[in-house]
Amino acid sequence: MFDRALASAGVERDRVYVTNAVKHFKFERRGKRRIHSKPNAGEITACRWWIERESALVKPEMTIALGATAARSMIGKAVTITKARGAPVPLADGSEGWVTIHPSFLLRIRDRAQAEDEFGRFVEDIRRAAARLK
Repeated sequence: MFDRALASAGVERDRVYVTNAVKHFKFERRGKRRIHSKPNAGEITACRWWIERESALVKPEMTIALGATAARSMIGKAVTITKARGAPVPLADGSEGWVTIHPSFLLRIRDRAQAEDEFGRFVEDIRRAAARLK
């Protein structure tokens, strides 16, 4: 889903560094399935040093937070995706951040037309952020 969105936005996948804001997979068992559990604030904070080190090594001009967990890690506080989405966020290191949905959100939308509309918004978020780099 993410690769498809990047391609649709005209962003080359090999020019993108992808990482997770929280480095462990927390889950609940439901029968034989493992259902993802959202990380809490302490877990996000505990992994923040990792993100800071990766950023220091990669030196990204821009960071796009995919979802609320990544946004909280990037900004340092909880944000609402709908309020933070679509506008640049100045980051402490002088680079620019953007907030958008997590691609897995698209997989949970049952209505196909609504899912395609939301996918289009996701692509546009990526396109607008990438345009700032050109």
